Amino acid sequence: MPVPVERSYVTAASIVAVTLCAAASIAPPPRAVASPTPPFAGVPAPLTTPAAPGSGEPCLAVDPDGAVYMSWFEKLPKGNALKVSRLDGTRWSKPAIVASGDSFFVNWANFPSLVAPGGRRLAVAWPWKHGGSGGASDVRVAQSPDGGRTWGHVTIPHRDGTPTEHGFVSLLPAGDAVRAVWLDGRKFPPAKPGGHGEEEPEGEMTLRSARIAADGSLSEEAELDPRVCDCCQTGTAAGDDGAIVVYRDRSEKEIRDIGVARLEEGGWTAPATVAADGWEIPGCPVNGPSVVARGTKVVVAWFTAAEGRARVRVAFSGDGGRTFGAPLELSAGDPLGRVDVVLLDDGAALVSWMEASGKEADVLVARVTPSGEVGASMTVARTSAARASGFPRMVRSGRRVILAWTDVGARNQVKVAAATLP
Repeated sequence: MPVPVERSYVTAASIVAVTLCAAASIAPPPRAVASPTPPFAGVPAPLTTPAAPGSGEPCLAVDPDGAVYMSWFEKLPKGNALKVSRLDGTRWSKPAIVASGDSFFVNWANFPSLVAPGGRRLAVAWPWKHGGSGGASDVRVAQSPDGGRTWGHVTIPHRDGTPTEHGFVSLLPAGDAVRAVWLDGRKFPPAKPGGHGEEEPEGEMTLRSARIAADGSLSEEAELDPRVCDCCQTGTAAGDDGAIVVYRDRSEKEIRDIGVARLEEGGWTAPATVAADGWEIPGCPVNGPSVVARGTKVVVAWFTAAEGRARVRVAFSGDGGRTFGAPLELSAGDPLGRVDVVLLDDGAALVSWMEASGKEADVLVARVTPSGEVGASMTVARTSAARASGFPRMVRSGRRVILAWTDVGARNQVKVAAATLP
């Protein structure tokens, strides 16, 4: 499988050569136990989408009461609108506009983040062009007290003010505030017009976090990791032991395995590794991890092409993310990654990913248990294997699982389906 790389100075030949030279000393993963158990009680049923043609980059969130919300980008005659809607049964509320304009940094992988802390509170974060043009971008965060009807002050959680890239943001609740985690390029030279895809001087992408109060004020600003992969999504979750962040790390030897950091009473822990895949690659694969937590249980899902073989992997933790069990492999075909994960009441997890089939791709879902039992995968939808299809998203509300993805056609459109758990 070809590995997508964001920086143009990395050649296809170098990707293949380096990937195939991954360390042979890495122990093979434990063999998963196949099970015929399907992930859902029936075939996922399509829902009417609130997104119009010309939409993409969906994000889903569920509040403590089980209410499901979705955000997405939608094209306007000039520029774009960032919209949000609430799912009531099988019907979506009239979409509310969070922000609109012609300076959104719209990107298939650097999509907005949505969180629903409860009590009709919402928070949305998105990338915005720094100065209105060029490759530099800022993270912007807005909060709503009433389910999206009104939006408060827009906050930029980083104060460096540099014309560099900031994005791939994740949000999670933090009491009466929210916490943002993002990739921060302040250590890079100023971005050139056009951003990714041009040859750029070397720099260090960092991982940073800040707490944002309802009035937009900032606190607890911190650097979590001084050197991370340039353009892979971050993932966040909150369990009994505090917040947990997963991301693609980057060593001095260009090993880009999945990193994890946890927020404890004394602050953020030092970065650790979820699993030693040993994926050596001299460019960003644009394929970040996903994490879910409840109580002290944590599950992380991710994509790797270590040893020249594309795989989707998942690892379980029973101690709040301090340690993880040996990773399990889910995919047997030609996975593109673009994963998401939700946790079930019995401790198992549902993992979604994309699997290539020529120029098309299937959105697949499978159930996996901590003991290594992997159920039969189910196809939720078929879309394009191109980057325009973006990253499918998934949330659980009670016995229902809601899935959203971008259907690539004459005009892209966000589609939604619901499935019932057994």
